[in-house]
Amino acid sequence: MQHICDERVVRNLSLIICYDGKCFHGWQIQQNAYTVQEAFQTALEKIIGTDYDVKGCSRTDSGVHANRYCISVKTKHPIAPERLKAALNRWLPMSVAVLECSEADADFHARYSCKSKEYIYKIWNSEVRNPFLDGYALHYRYPIDETMLNKAAQSYVGTHDFTSFCTPDSREQDNMTRTVKHFSVTRDGDMVTMRVEADGFLYNMVRIMAGTLLRIQQGKIPPDGIPAILEKKDRQYAGPTAQACGLYLNRVNY
Repeated sequence: MQHICDERVVRNLSLIICYDGKCFHGWQIQQNAYTVQEAFQTALEKIIGTDYDVKGCSRTDSGVHANRYCISVKTKHPIAPERLKAALNRWLPMSVAVLECSEADADFHARYSCKSKEYIYKIWNSEVRNPFLDGYALHYRYPIDETMLNKAAQSYVGTHDFTSFCTPDSREQDNMTRTVKHFSVTRDGDMVTMRVEADGFLYNMVRIMAGTLLRIQQGKIPPDGIPAILEKKDRQYAGPTAQACGLYLNRVNY
């Protein structure tokens, strides 16, 4: 039997998706848990078969959402980007949507080509809970002084060892240094939003940063206490890990 060599060129596609993380156990495929990557690859295989290699820009935890999440896909399939976008949006569950799909340079990698990421953390700051935000914002019934917290949060900005703001985990090895480019705490009515951009994030880093600011609000950590916590390089000195429901990967910069 004569074997025919597949001489089709390997293409690299960049896709931007958004997803509601409420019913997913994060992005990365796991055994015995439904993830965004599994949902995405199941849809992709209905369109192009198994000729692909998928890379996601970040590992997100169970219950965390994404407004703009980048995926790079290498494949020899000739489908046009706009057709792939339309087909994926037909087969993906309602909790996931493809916003953009385009050709990318051969060396583009959704994770390793990233220059910075921005996360937001949403807090519904009202005595009365909002049923429509269940799973989409942390409900915090006590007063929040967003001006005071915004000032305290500026101590996060800069290049620091963030060991105190990382849940110990095998995925984090030697380098615990990250550069935070921006951190703000703002209010729009009853919604308080924490926004942080950095060149990278450690495991649970944003949620611990948010939990620490809430401890400052409660008077359990002084408003100028963040530099001392950073200096300790010990998780026990920071605040608790805030719930996943309020966290969104907002954008990825390349």
